Amino acid sequence: MLLHREVLGDGEPIVFLHTGLQTGMTDFEEQRNYFQSGFKVILPDLRGHGKSSSRDLSNYYEDSASDLKETLEHLGVESAHIIGCSIGALVGLLFAKRFPEKVKTLTLSGLMTEKPANWSEIHRNMVVQQSSLLENEQVVAYFDQLHGNGWREFINLSAEEDSYPFEETCDLGGLEMPTLFMVGEENVIEAKGALNVYGLSKLFHVSVIPFGGHLVHSEQPEVYNQILNGFLREYSVVGVEN
Repeated sequence: MLLHREVLGDGEPIVFLHTGLQTGMTDFEEQRNYFQSGFKVILPDLRGHGKSSSRDLSNYYEDSASDLKETLEHLGVESAHIIGCSIGALVGLLFAKRFPEKVKTLTLSGLMTEKPANWSEIHRNMVVQQSSLLENEQVVAYFDQLHGNGWREFINLSAEEDSYPFEETCDLGGLEMPTLFMVGEENVIEAKGALNVYGLSKLFHVSVIPFGGHLVHSEQPEVYNQILNGFLREYSVVGVEN
């Protein structure tokens, strides 16, 4: 399906894929402001988020990757730089695996590249945190206004212990495009996982950013932007002038 999206700037296409319960315009705000001076910045609302239809969320990451392909083709974009965090990183990863010819470079953050031994415990804590959102009337009203009813279905989906696609995140050998893993040092699981992929390919690059965690792009935006810009300049003729 076609995703709702905002398009800013002009140049090589760069796509930012938002985190869970955000939208194209409520996430990656610092990045879109920074990169629109040198790129065509594309900001989709992923399936079940913002102004994009919820439809069926049961095969979320596969369907979302197909949604992105259809949307980019609708925009006349043959290939793009793909950047994602958390669920956006998962969608970006599957998009790169399924449609590699459409990916110039891939940048991922907020991603687990190995399944933690205590995943069941971690997941239970995540479910408790997400369930608490439904008990806060102000939060519920905000997300209803932002997403409609789709966000509840998304929370229900993530409550399933096997909803995280470790079979995909633990198998990165097939990626043949330049790929940057950016992680915050405060998320030890993500940082260790990223370091484990270093050396798997000459096209894989890893940056561990101090004083950041799962949402490193919003926690350390200036550092994130500089590293991402340097990465894009390394593999493209374009970038943002500092």
